[in-house]
Amino acid sequence: MIQISIVIPVYNEEESLPELVQWINRVMFDHGYAYEIIFVNDGSTDRSWEVINELGKQNGNVKAISFTRNYGKSAALDVGFNKAIGEVVITMDADLQDSPDEIPGLYDMVCNQDYDIVSGWKKQRFDPISKTVPSKFFNGVTSIISGIPLHDFNCGLKAYKNKVVKNVNVYGEMHRYIPLIAKWNGFTKIGEKVVEHRPRKYGSTKFGMERFINGFLDLMSVSFVNRYKKKPMHFFGAFGILSFITGFLITVYLIVEKIRGLRQGIFVREITDQPMFFLALVALIIGVQLFLTGFLAEMMTSNNARRTDYNIEKELNFNP
Repeated sequence: MIQISIVIPVYNEEESLPELVQWINRVMFDHGYAYEIIFVNDGSTDRSWEVINELGKQNGNVKAISFTRNYGKSAALDVGFNKAIGEVVITMDADLQDSPDEIPGLYDMVCNQDYDIVSGWKKQRFDPISKTVPSKFFNGVTSIISGIPLHDFNCGLKAYKNKVVKNVNVYGEMHRYIPLIAKWNGFTKIGEKVVEHRPRKYGSTKFGMERFINGFLDLMSVSFVNRYKKKPMHFFGAFGILSFITGFLITVYLIVEKIRGLRQGIFVREITDQPMFFLALVALIIGVQLFLTGFLAEMMTSNNARRTDYNIEKELNFNP
């Protein structure tokens, strides 16, 4: 029985791979774990795939998948999760900045402390301030919005129960939010472990500042989809009602003011000459449009009702 599956996305990391495999093998051997290493070559343009092939011939624990082009880390993890058979699945980066020595501690927290997910926290980092400051801000906002008290959502070193990775769908650039996706799928016991962050030994980072912008956009996307994909009317309808009522109240106010002015002989501009009239008109139209959007989304959802996203953990049949 495989105890640990180690899923490693690879993109142009040919120099670090032999040392990484040697390090993982030593840690696994010292602790007597049954394991597999799953490399997912994400369209590397260097010799990463050739190096992985050589390592696979030397080590029966190595498995490998290669994409025809660069699809991104989320796609690599998703494919690796589908192939993983270990009772605990651990993800790590291929650049040697994640230490394999952390694997036993992560494995213990999942198996013996019954965590669904354990996320690494690189408390002491060796990155430039241009990365650390935006990262802290990003993680703080994500923690508040998600309600998950993690310090480092971006850390590639994480451990999962096998059933967690089999019940989450990772796409786009959603790998940062696997804990959040898992939480909304019912896996709520999420822990954190301080892990070692090592200086990059080979090559250069593959991520730029744009990942923080993309990260916030992805956070908004995953939050909306997971909360409202089964009940879109709750989102569009709520804003539709708010907009429609606002426009209606403004219209009533303008009409009442006009009638009051006529009765008292006070000059009041025509309703259609007042800027607030156009504001009310826009609010009424937007409210109706949001309602229609909600109805259309509900029709699409009900039409897709046969396809459910419910995760069934156990099933009993009491029929003799």
